[in-house]
Amino acid sequence: MASRSTVIFPKDWIWGAATAAYQVEGATREDGRGPSIWDTFCRVPGAIANGDTGEIACDHYHRTAGDIALMRELGLGAYRFSISWPRIFPTGSGRPNAAGLDFYRRLVDDLHAAGITPHVTLYHWDLPQALQDQGGWENRDTARRFGELAYTVAAALGAGVHHWYTINEPWVASFLGHWMGQHAPGKRDLRVALLAAHNLLLAHGEGLVALRSEMRPGDAAGIVLNLAPCEPATDSNADLEAAHRADGFVNRWFLDALYRGAYPDDMVRLYGDAMPEVEAGDMALISQPTDLLGINYYTRNVVAHDPAAPPLETRRIVPVDAPVTAMGWEVYPRGIYQVLKRVHDDYAPGRMLIAENGAAYDDSLVDGQVDDPEREVFLHDHLLEVYRAIEEGVPVGGYFVWSLLDNFEWAWGYGKRFGIVYVDFATQERIIKRSGHWYGHVTREHGISG
Repeated sequence: MASRSTVIFPKDWIWGAATAAYQVEGATREDGRGPSIWDTFCRVPGAIANGDTGEIACDHYHRTAGDIALMRELGLGAYRFSISWPRIFPTGSGRPNAAGLDFYRRLVDDLHAAGITPHVTLYHWDLPQALQDQGGWENRDTARRFGELAYTVAAALGAGVHHWYTINEPWVASFLGHWMGQHAPGKRDLRVALLAAHNLLLAHGEGLVALRSEMRPGDAAGIVLNLAPCEPATDSNADLEAAHRADGFVNRWFLDALYRGAYPDDMVRLYGDAMPEVEAGDMALISQPTDLLGINYYTRNVVAHDPAAPPLETRRIVPVDAPVTAMGWEVYPRGIYQVLKRVHDDYAPGRMLIAENGAAYDDSLVDGQVDDPEREVFLHDHLLEVYRAIEEGVPVGGYFVWSLLDNFEWAWGYGKRFGIVYVDFATQERIIKRSGHWYGHVTREHGISG
């Protein structure tokens, strides 16, 4: 029975957890799967901490039954997972790989049997290496290939999937992957990154068209963006202008394109000759109405002007004495409210979901248990801010914790643990952390303490 001080979420609220294919599945060479850009990037010396790879990861490919049992134990109503593109099209195109489609069919069926609703992300960064060899996201044809993926997966799974997301975090895939070089394919060219960003948005549009051809009445499709408040370090004009540029870089570039049908004028001027060619019809394809918008939130950006750097390269700082996660990211719960309110007020995308929110801490296994009170407090305080947004009329429909499992955390390898379930990567044993038990209590109570 909920106490009087418990904050109760709406009746149709979704409690979920999220993962991504390359981070959890493993089995990278099984059942016809082709190589992805992350398989290639993991072989680049120094690209990944400790030389880790996703070759085994959490072995989720072979352990879905046990992982679904964990989801039931946690009281999850939904599971957000991504499709491994090279598992469906090992060479990027041609005939789809039946074994890959069958794996996801079984996963969807097993989730339904457990009373858990599947939420499917079509692209979470594991582009087939065969498409990268043809130009990857620098090639407009990759967007059309993505449309083929969307149609193929929707045709195979559509009867059991009613919530679709085209692209996860196009900002990360384009800029971390093509300008900062920290993610696959590891390029460092602003012009290439902007072209990749445009083609990723075109892929979203192509994906929506394909999904709509297979969706049933009541189904929903959208995209997932990583968003963050961008605030000046001081009230100086230089810092205020730097924060506005950072907001254009991180937030407005994608939100304006998707919900206003144009890139922001100030950023177009700033990017200058690095801007990609925008062909007739591109923005109409990109800005088709979405049924939902997934928002990923982890921290805010506090921005200072750097006089020694080009205008786009502002300096991000962490306020003195601010609490931080193992990633060095400031813990700032209010930011999730700020993002939800701003997106609703400025863009009105309709229904929104928190598609990812969570924190990495230096978890350790002691006497068969993982005590992670910091993560419990992090999730609690962020959920209170989400509820605050709901009370102010923001149409938020659910919350997916990142992540269900400790997993392969991209360039950080296995050294950063985001899961509410601890994974011993040597034995593949799963142990629900204190924060996971807390989250399971939240899902059953349908609320949190105020």
